[in-house]
Amino acid sequence: MRGFHVATDDEIKARRTTDIYFVRTRRVLEAKGKDRVNAVAEVTSGRIPDSRDWGVLCGVEEVARLLEGCPVDVYSMPEGSLFRPEDAHGVRAPVMLIEGAYGEFCEYETPLLGFICQESGVATRAAGVKMAAGRRPVVAFGARRMHPALAPALDRAAYIGGLDGVSTLSGAEAIEGEPMGTMPHALIIVFGDQVEAWRAFDEVMPLDVPRVALVDTYFDEKVEAIKAAEALGGRLAAVRLDTPGSRRGDFASIVREVRWELDLRGYEGVGIFVSGGLDEEAVRVLGEAGAGGFGVGTYVSGAPSVDFALDIVEVEGRPVAKRGKLGGKKQVWRCPGCLVDVVVPSGKPSPSCPRCGGGTEAMLKPLVKGGEIVGELPTPGEIRDRVLEQLGRLGAEP
Repeated sequence: MRGFHVATDDEIKARRTTDIYFVRTRRVLEAKGKDRVNAVAEVTSGRIPDSRDWGVLCGVEEVARLLEGCPVDVYSMPEGSLFRPEDAHGVRAPVMLIEGAYGEFCEYETPLLGFICQESGVATRAAGVKMAAGRRPVVAFGARRMHPALAPALDRAAYIGGLDGVSTLSGAEAIEGEPMGTMPHALIIVFGDQVEAWRAFDEVMPLDVPRVALVDTYFDEKVEAIKAAEALGGRLAAVRLDTPGSRRGDFASIVREVRWELDLRGYEGVGIFVSGGLDEEAVRVLGEAGAGGFGVGTYVSGAPSVDFALDIVEVEGRPVAKRGKLGGKKQVWRCPGCLVDVVVPSGKPSPSCPRCGGGTEAMLKPLVKGGEIVGELPTPGEIRDRVLEQLGRLGAEP
């Protein structure tokens, strides 16, 4: 009996999370001697949520782990690649190819898509938030809105998409970093007095933990902010405003008031960290009002999935495709300067960039060969750096 309703690594690898129709498909293929038919399947996306024309590919490492030991070849865009549903000429652009006996990999379709659909959705929204925040730090606060078993995956995806840190212990382990956070209202309520709670936090926490005082529990935010600054003095790194939507009124005006009152009393070095129902527009507006950091939760962790699909495009070397898809194995060629993609049949020469006329590079790179992982699996930090560099070329300044 399960204590929690989650699948283990072994169960996922054993295809226990697949859809039943793939199990039945494999049985039919085996019964009719078709399970060894060689097929090429490509993963392409539909529209990107939030009306974006780009997304951030995430979950590639887990796909590699999923298909490790399965006698297939996998080619993929590197994790953290920006992708678009279509190339410069309107051709669907695959982010991944799988080649091998279809009976070997058909039952992996469900978990494979599950990895990249959800995690790419989270990474894409995180990238949008980071673009809105610019150089101001953003921490992923969304674990409490999702199933706890997903915390490491969602935090990792948020970090890869550009957020600066995560709040959960398991998420921090997944990104090879340290968890980041402040204090809850519960701490202050248990003490019954804001100043006593802030001072207790200051006394107990090690010096490497930033002193960020939550200042909206009982009184007006600017009143509590002044109290916190006077109580902790130079040890106070920032105040945090977490007023819920039902109480906040004009949040930007509150931020401006707190900033003014702190500065007026000589506390220019005390930052303002805001959280509570934030999205990209709120991050942009509050940043302009004087917020210096953000905790973003449900908007990122609950991001809509990217609608990836896996379709067979070649059988025994013969191009095939269902309606609405283009047959044949393909390669995606990208201009490294302007990030424009061109899709051509596999084996054809690399095209020039239709925008600048420059050279292009192949984006679908070997990830798994005959069941062995051969592609690079960068650290989360290296992937995040790649994402931020690409966002910079889109005109952002993260």
